[in-house]
Amino acid sequence: MPIVLLGTFAVLAAFGYSINTLTMLAMVLAVGLLVDDAIVVVENVERLIEERRLSPREAARQSMGEISGALVGIALVLSAVFLPMAFFSGSTGVIYRQFSVTIVSAMVLSVLVAQIVTPALCATLLKPAGHAEAEPANRFSALFNRGFDWINRRYGAAVGRMIAHSRWSLLGFAVITVAAVLLFARIPTGFLPDEDQALLFGQIITPPGATAEETARVNREVTDYLLRSDNGGVAPESSLRGYCYVLSWAAASGGMMIWPNRSA
Repeated sequence: MPIVLLGTFAVLAAFGYSINTLTMLAMVLAVGLLVDDAIVVVENVERLIEERRLSPREAARQSMGEISGALVGIALVLSAVFLPMAFFSGSTGVIYRQFSVTIVSAMVLSVLVAQIVTPALCATLLKPAGHAEAEPANRFSALFNRGFDWINRRYGAAVGRMIAHSRWSLLGFAVITVAAVLLFARIPTGFLPDEDQALLFGQIITPPGATAEETARVNREVTDYLLRSDNGGVAPESSLRGYCYVLSWAAASGGMMIWPNRSA
């Protein structure tokens, strides 16, 4: 854990990112993800020591031959989920780029540590335990063990059925993939979607040199027209006088109005 976290901070420093809310949120999420790699290695090494009566060094060697591909696959899947966020454009990309870089860096470093450091520690620190089954310390532990074993058996049976019916499993995976692609294409990527925001924006432009009173009169005429034509579906919210995008125009010759649309 310390190696991975310190390495992630080094990557953030190399990218010029600071410790902020986004990077700390990514760190919190990464802690739950990067711990699993080392746990998988340790548990598999311990299993080989107990079941095959191997030495810790030989068990570590065989364990990495069994689960190295799985560890790399997990890292690739998680990177495929978070890495595209680093390429978002606009304000969304600026915000989520630091989040993506942080969590992907932590995940890659976690796999490297699990492939290099953890097996060496297992071969050095793990010791063969007694082969007799240890009795639970109390009734709660016994109930927990029985429940965990039941869940483990059911999960193994479900995975076995999926492997036996691989065609249906692949078909379900294809359906989920197509649905994810369609949702990703349809869901807005910005903070505010392009759908109706229940607001009407209007801008009026009077001739250059028009007085403020003239602009206010036109504002009132446009507002009255909208109120009459929409049968109560529009409520005037604000009307600005002296607003214009072109700075060279007289301030009194432009106006802007915003109405919330009650019928939307």
